[in-house]
Amino acid sequence: MSTNEAAAEELRGWFSGRLPEDWFEGRIEVVLDREEVSVVGRLPEPEAAAGVSGAERAALVAGHVQRFRADTRDERIAIAREAERRFGHKVSWGVECGGEREMFTTLSVPVMTRLRQPERRVLDTLVEAGVARSRSDALAWCVRLVGRNTDEWLTELRAALEHVERARAAGPKP
Repeated sequence: MSTNEAAAEELRGWFSGRLPEDWFEGRIEVVLDREEVSVVGRLPEPEAAAGVSGAERAALVAGHVQRFRADTRDERIAIAREAERRFGHKVSWGVECGGEREMFTTLSVPVMTRLRQPERRVLDTLVEAGVARSRSDALAWCVRLVGRNTDEWLTELRAALEHVERARAAGPKP
């Protein structure tokens, strides 16, 4: 098991033990990177959402999510502060309900990159066309687009990296 997998499992265990049992259905999702822990739980779809129009269902689910967000805000903040002290990562919260995912909080972390003129021109074109407000927004848009369109490939790449990490951990120690 990779170091990141072990850390994510520890976090999932801690949050599962710490969160009120009536908040979510099933197992929570915990995603860890260098700066942030995202905790996403599944809310039961409101019973009233069955047999109504798509627009009414979407509004019902949105209202249900917003009520959960407001009702749990203070407790989520307290739990996040505990986790931040214990694990050293900022905590973001989100839910899934009725097939929709909504993140309540997320970090926006600056990432240094060097781009040559052709890449900068792509970003500038997106800004000039009104697709993005800035080069930074344009780059984030590009990353989201690549992530969405290459999800299978990225999943395979992450699995390969986990295999390499396990092999390194099993090898001789310096």
